[in-house]
Amino acid sequence: MRLSACIEWLFADEAAEPAERIRRAHAAGFEAVEFWHWRNKDVDAIAAALKETGISLSGFVAEPMIALTDPANHAAFLEGLKTTVEVANRLGATILIAQAGNDLPGKSRHDQRAALTACLAASAAVLKGSGVRLGVEPLNTRIDHQGYFLPSTAEALDIVDAVARPEVGIVYDLYHSLVMAEVPEEVLTNRVDRIIHVHVADHPGRNDPGTGLLDLKTPLSWLVANGYSGRVGLEYRPLNGTTAGLDMVRQALS
Repeated sequence: MRLSACIEWLFADEAAEPAERIRRAHAAGFEAVEFWHWRNKDVDAIAAALKETGISLSGFVAEPMIALTDPANHAAFLEGLKTTVEVANRLGATILIAQAGNDLPGKSRHDQRAALTACLAASAAVLKGSGVRLGVEPLNTRIDHQGYFLPSTAEALDIVDAVARPEVGIVYDLYHSLVMAEVPEEVLTNRVDRIIHVHVADHPGRNDPGTGLLDLKTPLSWLVANGYSGRVGLEYRPLNGTTAGLDMVRQALS
């Protein structure tokens, strides 16, 4: 299994700067890392750490992170996406993450879904030929993201199918999906190829895999058996230090 360490949380207990967290991830045996926003980071230092260690950057967030369900935000998002793609190409990242935004008061779900679909389609045109793909991410509304527009993996897949462009897929977070009581094998049947990146964490607490109640190994094995070959991003809050828990995490997932 090809793991990617999300250095927003992993190795944050050991190093303050993202570049140093990259070095810690490499020393811990990771071949890839990822993070969230890039505008609040020293991109030059990150580029140097990636080159020094030879580690890959899986991806990061497409900025600005604004509600794509609101047509008024589309121009700003698409302009920011152009710059984000340039940064991704510089750093060798092939995955960008987008979030739909919260459900907008006074606007129907039909209109918001249409706006989200249109923005993703326009994003595909920006991404064409760049080697970079954009994944819209369903998030759970039961615990972490109350009011979020897109908690359903099935609906996210339907939107991606409506866009019908290879540049656009979904980021599938098993933690969010299982918290929403989805059955991965049901919601993903015949559509695993729409997944461009996977995230994992345990529940409760969104902590290290192996510390909670979720069986993450079974759906991950199913994903691989059904054609998923991308990376699995470890996006969890370490309970007792990152390095100390890594052996348990790897055993819980493989």
